[in-house]
Amino acid sequence: MTISNYLDERLIVFLEEETRDEAIAALIQRLDSNGILFDKDEFHTAILDREKIVSTGIGIGVAIPHAKMSKCPDFFIAVGIQKSKGIDWNALDGSLVRLIFMIGGPDNKQTEYLKILSRLTQAIKDEERRKRLFKCTSVPEVLDLFIGC
Repeated sequence: MTISNYLDERLIVFLEEETRDEAIAALIQRLDSNGILFDKDEFHTAILDREKIVSTGIGIGVAIPHAKMSKCPDFFIAVGIQKSKGIDWNALDGSLVRLIFMIGGPDNKQTEYLKILSRLTQAIKDEERRKRLFKCTSVPEVLDLFIGC
């Protein structure tokens, strides 16, 4: 299992949005417009409900909003890269978020979900990879950074 298996070039977005809710909405819109979501509004609500529990801003400029739903057949990861000043996400370390990895998938595959989350977290803790992601200007550049992860 590698993170690159869950990435799709259509789901990588360079964001101009400046707030958490705007960034979440933009990623959900991209997922929906590419036919990934069965129920856009239900997924959006699930993502925001998860944020109410505790911020998915994990620190080091990264957020991992996520939701699992019974109607979702497979896992996916949408990637948002905010190129300018960062987004206040109420991150655990207080940092502004510039990298967003939105994970969605079926609610009955907890083990697979935990493996995805673990691999993704491991990959983005690599400071060099993170710095390169911040500098990416094209979708292929982003995908290349996750080959073998």
